[in-house]
Amino acid sequence: MTEAQGGLRDWFAARKGVWSRLRFTSLRLRLVVVFGLVALTAAVSASGIAYWLNREAVLTRAQDAVLRDFQQEMQNRAGALPEDPTQDELQQAAAQMAGSSQRFSVLLVSSDANGRTVYGNSGALDGFTLQDVPVSLREAVNEKQQVDSANKYAYHLYWQRTVAHDTPYLVAGTRVIGGGPTGYMLKSLEPEAKDLNSLAWSLGIATGLALIGSALLAQAAATTVLKPVHRLGVAARRLGEGRLDTRLRVSGTDELADLSRTFNHAAEALEKRVEDMSARDDASRRFVADMSHELRTPLTAITAVTEILEEELEAESGSMDPMIEPAVRLVVSETRRLNSLVENLMEVTRFDAGTARLVLDDVDVADQITACIDARAWLDAVELDAERGIHARLDPRRLDVILANLIGNALKHGGSPVRVAVRAADDEVVIGVRDHGPGIPEDVLPHVFDRFYKASASRPRSEGSGLGLSIALENAHIHGGEITAANSPDGGAVFTLRIPRDASELAEQLMEAKKADDRAKKGEA
Repeated sequence: MTEAQGGLRDWFAARKGVWSRLRFTSLRLRLVVVFGLVALTAAVSASGIAYWLNREAVLTRAQDAVLRDFQQEMQNRAGALPEDPTQDELQQAAAQMAGSSQRFSVLLVSSDANGRTVYGNSGALDGFTLQDVPVSLREAVNEKQQVDSANKYAYHLYWQRTVAHDTPYLVAGTRVIGGGPTGYMLKSLEPEAKDLNSLAWSLGIATGLALIGSALLAQAAATTVLKPVHRLGVAARRLGEGRLDTRLRVSGTDELADLSRTFNHAAEALEKRVEDMSARDDASRRFVADMSHELRTPLTAITAVTEILEEELEAESGSMDPMIEPAVRLVVSETRRLNSLVENLMEVTRFDAGTARLVLDDVDVADQITACIDARAWLDAVELDAERGIHARLDPRRLDVILANLIGNALKHGGSPVRVAVRAADDEVVIGVRDHGPGIPEDVLPHVFDRFYKASASRPRSEGSGLGLSIALENAHIHGGEITAANSPDGGAVFTLRIPRDASELAEQLMEAKKADDRAKKGEA
């Protein structure tokens, strides 16, 4: 039973391979079909014309010989009969006429001395009788025509082809010139029909061979024509895979050669464009990284000064001049914002450069969320629905960044309370963050994870930098997870984080994929 199932699977696999090749070479099939149809039309037309010409030639030749012999026999045999012959004399004459070289049946009709109609039959073909002669032919034979300069005889020879019992016959009739009996002749055309059938079979076989030959010729022509197209398709796929150094070998001066040259020019221009873009991208990354590093040194000094100023603001002695207190608070706030922006830019630079790495540890997800909320004093504004005991192997620091951004975003732009729910699903952990605010506008939803995107263009100096959700998404991706944003039917926005319970293998795969993408962008093999 197992061998039978295996054989069945092999058969289906083979059939599937055949059909896949047929689909892949559909243009080839169309070329073969067109060639075949043209060849079939030409062969059928030629065979039909040849058959018709040969048929007419064969039948005319046989017919002329029979009619000529019959007419001669009528003049020699029937013309020698007395004016009122007896039935025996008619019978004898018919038998003699039938013995000619053409071997046809003869029927003679005349009147005896008593005025009775007498018949003489050669006796062949089951007794050739007057009923076997078509009425129209009899009427034409017996019709007396006026004799003049254009018509020398009152009676003429008439003939007609008929079919009886699927056998073709030639029927003819005439009267003896100068007076005498009326004679009719019946000749079977079966030998000629057999010859024509043989000719038809020969022409049919020739047509089939022509069709096969045209199919082979079409296959060869299609191979010759489609081989450059196939090479172009392979080159296009290689180019799509990032192998920008792919070029086609150009030979000839036809349209396909022009197409290959055009492809090579396009590939060369694309390679140059990608190299320029990669160079600009690398320069941009280096600029952001260098700028962030350069800003950290003065920011460290400024931060130290702002911390002292903040301590003076919080001191009870009231030593701070009330006139400059608003300015000091603004400096402290903007310094914190600038610190956060620099840190975010450095984190984005690490993601873009592919140098971000996971430091994995086994953590209790509920404890990690609680620590994140507690560290930021959000316990009063956040409701946590998470069972302890849901463990996952991930990077605690990056999970804290994700949660801080999602929960902080909900608190800033949504409405309290913010609810965080955790559940385990198969091999992943699902964390949902929902607020009770107005929700996210539909035109904003597709852009919430874009860098530096802000829903309100009228508030360019809002508290956020526009990088938080983007960084959260990158941290989810490096774990092999995903974050989605939607609006709840009951109101408010819902952010859903799905992260694997063991991110070690997925993290390695993602790193390799990112390296491959970077190589593809640079046009490396």
